[in-house]
Amino acid sequence: MDKRKDKITVLEIVIAATQVLTVICIFKGNTAWKGSLSILFIGIAASLFDKLRETKERPYLYSGICMLLIGLILIFWFMITG
Repeated sequence: MDKRKDKITVLEIVIAATQVLTVICIFKGNTAWKGSLSILFIGIAASLFDKLRETKERPYLYSGICMLLIGLILIFWFMITG
């Protein structure tokens, strides 16, 4: 039995926390939602790359690259517009 499947990983906690933070920022009108959303996409990309390492299936690679690019675009947008 794989113990890793039974535990909540730190990455899943970070993804859940950024989802909550993003929603709070959007409802309060704070522009930090862009930065929080970028962290969410980068976390999803890291999760996909971890699955790629385990399974070696190409869809995880392509999806991970797309999520990483979205996250990087959002972080640069946040850096420029604030």
